Amino acid sequence: MNKKSASSPALADLPNVGAVVARLLGAAGIRTPGELRRLGAVGAALRIRAIRPADPPCRRMLAGLAGAIRGVRGHALPPSERERLWQAYLARVQRSCH
Repeated sequence: MNKKSASSPALADLPNVGAVVARLLGAAGIRTPGELRRLGAVGAALRIRAIRPADPPCRRMLAGLAGAIRGVRGHALPPSERERLWQAYLARVQRSCH
């Protein structure tokens, strides 16, 4: 019996995660805030890219995912942190292409 408790947060309860992003995360196999935290923003973005290669995550989505993990709006992350995340994402994309 794997019933979700009424107090278990849903992805859509996180900041920056609306219905569309929650559906994308679900399609990428990320169904709970805990799974999102374990994967991290870059890992989640890579999974989204894998299921939607023609429209991969952009900087804004990556910052939004990172903010969701931290419980803040994506634009509240310092620009240096957003850039660090973007560079980490691009490096992982490059590695997966080779």
